[in-house]
Amino acid sequence: MKPEPYKLRASAFRNWLRQLSFRDMFALGLPALLVVAAGFWFAARYIKPAPPDVVSISCGAAGSAYEAFCARYKPLIEPFGVSVRLLPSAGAVENLRRLEDTGQQVDFGFVQGGTAEERPPGLLSLGAAYYEPVWVFYRGRPGLERLDQLKGMRIGIGADGSGTRHLALELLAAHALTGDMKRLPPDGGMEGVAALRAKRIDALIVVGAVNSAVVWSLLYTDGISLMSMSQASAYSRRFPHLTMLNLPRGAIDFVRDIPPRDTSLVATRAYVVAREDTHPAVIDLMLGAMKPAHAEASVFQRPGEFPLADGGDFELHPRAARFYESGPPFLQRYLPFSIANLLDRMIVLLVPLLALAVPLFKVLPQLYVWRVRSKLYRWYGELKDLERQALQEDSSRTSEQWLGDVERIEAAVSRINVPLSHADYHYQLRSHINMVRKRIKAAAAANANGNGVSTDGLIEDESPADA
Repeated sequence: MKPEPYKLRASAFRNWLRQLSFRDMFALGLPALLVVAAGFWFAARYIKPAPPDVVSISCGAAGSAYEAFCARYKPLIEPFGVSVRLLPSAGAVENLRRLEDTGQQVDFGFVQGGTAEERPPGLLSLGAAYYEPVWVFYRGRPGLERLDQLKGMRIGIGADGSGTRHLALELLAAHALTGDMKRLPPDGGMEGVAALRAKRIDALIVVGAVNSAVVWSLLYTDGISLMSMSQASAYSRRFPHLTMLNLPRGAIDFVRDIPPRDTSLVATRAYVVAREDTHPAVIDLMLGAMKPAHAEASVFQRPGEFPLADGGDFELHPRAARFYESGPPFLQRYLPFSIANLLDRMIVLLVPLLALAVPLFKVLPQLYVWRVRSKLYRWYGELKDLERQALQEDSSRTSEQWLGDVERIEAAVSRINVPLSHADYHYQLRSHINMVRKRIKAAAAANANGNGVSTDGLIEDESPADA
């Protein structure tokens, strides 16, 4: 009757276990595990934690393009399980201050090109989002073409902390119009629109997208004209962050013919800026939201022109550079955000672990073989020394004493626990012990008959090649 298959498998498994030395495996495996654990700990120190549940975006004033685009980001990010907190602000300057202040929990912010006089440390750009034209509105009939024609007028230049105020002062200073700050009130946004309509100011400088509420409402206000800057090309040469744009006649409204003529403008770019320590997964979410939010065509941009891989006043974030070059991360293209992020973090951990584990797996089997056989090698050394001394003619010891040492070595060797896979070396050593015993007895018999014995062919020539 044949044994059942499961009994055969159990018997084979027991035989395999007998071929292993668990003591030696533990002696080698424990240090290897400690090395791998140290690598895991070291890698874990440098891996980013799980992404936060809430991110904060510093936006802009009511009616501004910053506010409108922040509202677009919110429904594009929150489906991935991350809540978006929108923070109103005066504009680009205040956004930049918030980002630089590590005490404030702000992850992203809109910053106008040219706002940062020096490259701030710890801040990185996610790219240019759209053009921000400079609109100069004034009360009266069309015809003004230069900023110095506004001399003597009350000009609203935007609230403190706004990018509009920063750029307006820059342009007005080039025309020597900043001497009397009383004529440059901090009117801006929808409040500036109300002030211009109520004739509290004569002109208003606005920096913002064409679809912002401020720009749109002034374009449709009777009695308010838009300046066409005849020196727009010169501005773009003088100020590197400015670009010349053309607003064609009727581009806003064909029926009402707005604007009534081709209008030259200058524009800067709006940038989405992030802190350097912002979680990489959240950076990817923001980049993914920027693409649909800014890709549509407008009066000043072609479809898909924005967002753009341009850092402006800041260094471009490495993840943004990869995003514009090759698209979203590979895992996020095919997996849900949470799973892709988890796998991404695990890969960061696995790379150093594999770098340690692969060499260890190659070395450990060799160390195991060496450790098992080293138990036998040491007795080969003692056996060779014993044979040399015992076969010397001037030996002061008797053959019985030498044979007693041989018996001691044989007893010690018989107590060595060797796995079955290395049992051949164990029996080979015991056969050599028996051979030395015979040599000593033969030498003793020869000496008793008065004959010498040759010491050629010692045990070292008959030991295993590996020994």
